[in-house]
Amino acid sequence: MPARPARTHAAAPEADRVQLGLSLRAHRKARRLTLKDLSGRSGVALSTLSKMELGQISVSYEKLAAVARALALDVGQLLDARTAAPQPGAAKPVVVLSEAGGAPAYSSGNYDYRALAAAFPGKRMTPLHGRIVARDRGQFPDFIRHAGQEFVTVLSGRVRIEFETGDTVEVGRHESAYFDSGVGHIYLSLGRTDAQVLVVMSE
Repeated sequence: MPARPARTHAAAPEADRVQLGLSLRAHRKARRLTLKDLSGRSGVALSTLSKMELGQISVSYEKLAAVARALALDVGQLLDARTAAPQPGAAKPVVVLSEAGGAPAYSSGNYDYRALAAAFPGKRMTPLHGRIVARDRGQFPDFIRHAGQEFVTVLSGRVRIEFETGDTVEVGRHESAYFDSGVGHIYLSLGRTDAQVLVVMSE
């Protein structure tokens, strides 16, 4: 297997974890929830939530999505505490522009995420720019599962998506796949460079 190239994006994983922790704590406190309350609502272990707030661990999108739902947030809002909830009666924006380089970032170790259009309130879809770092199934403790459906377009490189059913699909540049994200799945980057993708998820 080819060696993984050096990471090239600016945000360090540690900085991503710290930012997520600060945001998680701010949103939780704003709702006057204890960690135990949030654990009960999200199904994420209290010890995991505590480590998330302290910036000590990276977690999968599955857990990020569960915590965001429990806080009535979009994943992009959870990644960036500066994204305030809309005020009652405030006009909803017609359009929100975003650019991957300046978007809220997070690294799970196997994937690097950047949340797009985080400032659009009440999104029904979650768009992400992703860099697929993982190369081998063994890098994942389990398949990723979360409610809803998932659409992915490969922007560069080549990706293999493996499902817990045993199905696999390879997706090349400018090709797309659409699937039930409740079925366990993982993305693997094929080739010497990390693949880049645009992923849109909905519940």
